[in-house]
Amino acid sequence: VRLVESGGGSVQPGESLRLACEASGLSFVNYAFKWHRQAPGKAREFVALISSRGGTRDYADSVKGRFTNPRDDPRDTVYLEMNSLKPEDTGVYYCNSGDRFRDWGQGTQVTVSS
Repeated sequence: VRLVESGGGSVQPGESLRLACEASGLSFVNYAFKWHRQAPGKAREFVALISSRGGTRDYADSVKGRFTNPRDDPRDTVYLEMNSLKPEDTGVYYCNSGDRFRDWGQGTQVTVSS
């Protein structure tokens, strides 16, 4: 299983970014996907979940109403659409899936700063 994140960058507070996670080596439509993030000096934390086929989504309280995480099954890709970004959203964002969520991407850096 290979998960490859992209789309990170540096933005100012209030701006938006869209991250992508392209998956290979698994039957994409049958798997749920999570996004996590890790800020400098802090533990990795859960951000968002989308179930297989997209019927269920869940978000950390800190991002509810600002982030969405759609999936595009024909493209084997999930997204994390981040709006109204805050400095506390800064961190490395990771895609996570696979059997028992054991597979991780390499991460993509998001920096929110004025």
